Amino acid sequence: GGVSFAALCRRFGISRKTGYKWRVRFLQGGAEALLDRPRGRGRRCNQTSTNLEAVVVACRKQHPTWGPRKLHRRLENLGRKNLPAVSTFARILRREGCIAPSESLVRQPCQRFARAEPNELWQMDFKGHFGLQRGGRCHPFTVLDDCSRYLVGLHACADEQGATVRQHLERIFTRYGLPDSILCDNGAPWGGIAEHTALTVWLLRLGVQVIHGRPRHPQTQGKDERFHRTLQTDLLARHDWRDLVQAQRRFHVYRQLYNHQRPHEAIDLNVPAARYRPSARSLPPRLPVAEYASGTLVRPVKSKGEITFRNRFIYVGRAFIGLPVALHPLAADGHYRLCYAAFTLGLIDLSTPTARPKGHYHSLLPFDPMCNP
Repeated sequence: GGVSFAALCRRFGISRKTGYKWRVRFLQGGAEALLDRPRGRGRRCNQTSTNLEAVVVACRKQHPTWGPRKLHRRLENLGRKNLPAVSTFARILRREGCIAPSESLVRQPCQRFARAEPNELWQMDFKGHFGLQRGGRCHPFTVLDDCSRYLVGLHACADEQGATVRQHLERIFTRYGLPDSILCDNGAPWGGIAEHTALTVWLLRLGVQVIHGRPRHPQTQGKDERFHRTLQTDLLARHDWRDLVQAQRRFHVYRQLYNHQRPHEAIDLNVPAARYRPSARSLPPRLPVAEYASGTLVRPVKSKGEITFRNRFIYVGRAFIGLPVALHPLAADGHYRLCYAAFTLGLIDLSTPTARPKGHYHSLLPFDPMCNP
C-alpha cells in the first residue's frame, strides 16, 4: 500500500523483470507456483532413450551384482547396437538408485596375475557350507581354471571327504581332460606341503602336480576365493535351499550363466567360455605306475609309509604305501631330492651323523613348488 512495485523490487534486491515474473506466477497458481522449477531444457535429442534405460535397469534387476561394464557387454552380446558408453550406463544406474556412492569407491582396478594358457593351473576349494531345510548341510565344491576363469566344476556335496572330491574330479576330468597342476589350500582333504593324502597321491599318479597355498594366506587362491564371493552374492544369498538335489540343479544353471553369459572383468569383459578349451590330456582308464630311468635310486614305500636309505628310516607318507619313489642327489653332499615320477615330494639332508635311536624316522624337508623351481 502506497509503495511502487519498482521500490519493492529494489528493497528486496531483485530486478523488476524477476519481480513481475514472480507476481504473474502467484496470480496464476498461488504460493505453490513460487517453488523452484527445473532450469534445464526438455529431453535432449541425443539423450539415451527411455526404452534403453528401462532395458539397462531390467538387466540390472535380473543380475543385481553386475556393474555397468558387465551390463554393457551383456547387451552387446545379446545383439544390441549403438549402445552408449559404459559411463552412461553408470549414470543410469546411479540415477535409478542401483549404485551406492560408497560402492564406487571400493570398486577400484587391481593388478592381476594369471597363467598363460587354459588348463595350466586349476584352483579348487570348498565354499563355506550352509544348512538345508530338509536336514544336513551343503558343501559347494568349486574348480576354476586360472587362465580363462572358466568354472569347470560346481558341485553340491554332502561332506568334504577325499572320496567325494575324487568322485567329482573323475567326472570333470572325463569331460574336460587333465590339467597340468591343481592349486589347493592346506586343509582336509588336500593335505599340505609336508603331508600328502590319498587324494593328492591319486592326482600325482595321473600326472597332475599338486600345489598347496601358503598356510593362512588365502590370497594364493585369490581367483577361487573371489568366485566364492560372487557365488554368495549372485546365488546363495538369494534363495532358500531345500536339499542337495535342488542345490545341484541351481548350481548347474548358474554355472552355465557364469561361463557363457556373465562378462568377466578380469578377462576384458569376455565370457570365460570364450577363452577356455578342454585339455588334450585325457583321463587314463587305469592309474599308471611311475617308471624311472636305469641307475636311479629307487625305494619302495613300506607298510608304515617309510623308506630305508643309508640305514635310516625316512618317512614319506602312508598315502604312498606300495609305490616306488626315487632319490636324486643334489650338488651338496648328503642332500637328496625325493620324487614320485616327475614330482618332488621333499628334500632329504643326510649330511650330518644321526644320534637318534634306532627306528626313529627322519622327516622330509618341505619342498614348495610355488617357491622352488
